[in-house]
Amino acid sequence: MIKPKHLQKGDTVAIVSTSKGTLGEGFAIHRLDIAKKRLEEDYGLKVLVMPNALKGIDYLYEHPEKRAEDLMEAFKNPEVKAIFSAIGGDDSIRLLPYIDFDVIRNNPKIFTGFSDTTSMHFMMQKAGLVSYYGATILTNFSEYVKINDYTAEMIDKTLFNPQDNLEIESSPYYYDDEDEKVWWDIKNINNYKQYHKEEIGYEVIQGKGVVEGELIGGCIDVFIEDIGTPIWPSLEDFKGKILILETSEEDMSKDELVWILRNLAAQGIFNVINGIIVGKPARRSKYEPYKEAYLQVVGKEAKRSDLPIMCNVNFGHAEPIGVIPLGIKARLDADSKRLILLEKATD
Repeated sequence: MIKPKHLQKGDTVAIVSTSKGTLGEGFAIHRLDIAKKRLEEDYGLKVLVMPNALKGIDYLYEHPEKRAEDLMEAFKNPEVKAIFSAIGGDDSIRLLPYIDFDVIRNNPKIFTGFSDTTSMHFMMQKAGLVSYYGATILTNFSEYVKINDYTAEMIDKTLFNPQDNLEIESSPYYYDDEDEKVWWDIKNINNYKQYHKEEIGYEVIQGKGVVEGELIGGCIDVFIEDIGTPIWPSLEDFKGKILILETSEEDMSKDELVWILRNLAAQGIFNVINGIIVGKPARRSKYEPYKEAYLQVVGKEAKRSDLPIMCNVNFGHAEPIGVIPLGIKARLDADSKRLILLEKATD
């Protein structure tokens, strides 16, 4: 896997809308202003908003080729050192016919995003490029008042000042979507989210010992769009990997999670991977039901009760989130409940 260069002051970053065109809508544009100012003043970056990124939800839904055009042009542009996704959505798989994998492979640079951007991460993997699950414009970079300390530290230690043997620690606090939600509204720009003390931390629900492997995966909701396409990894691609899985804010039921996990089991994926890392669900009320789903399918039905599964990790839809570098080798220590990157996230 090709590892892109880290960011430094003076670099240019491109903003793309590879999924939903929310960035160009009136109710969200103030968050772009917040993120752009933050990237320029706090991080010392130059910001390039790609030509189609602000054309709105309807236009970008009708024109996936324009979304792909922005992405390809950002990769081709030698001045651009990183590409930040605006936000997720539900149809980035529609960009697949317009993606030139040679362009990505021959112009390696940082690519970030999560949720529906999972499809894009599988495209990056197909091209052989390490990519970064997390850090989108309309969520993390435009958080009201400030980027929370946990996310800011993870952005720094992966994308700007990469560290050897970086431990991805559990955040000491969390935010629950079912709680006092701060809605996107310019009237709320001075309202900081109400974070709560984290009382669970990382939890190993089965397995023991220490396993290692490159990180692979993303938002499990999106898998059903990717399975069977040219970007879906082969069984050999999953072999020896640590699978990261998380659910979106769509409030997936336990049964739906079971059904998707059964598909992964039927593919033989749980027989070849070295471990599973599960992201904290967006809604705290789903934590126990989702644990039961993993134990049912992986431990009981697939007969892999030995496979280490660590839950409640800070990536995906439950803030605060870190940055998970896909394609980077990591160590999952089930005995001490630790997750450590064994190489720098960026060069």
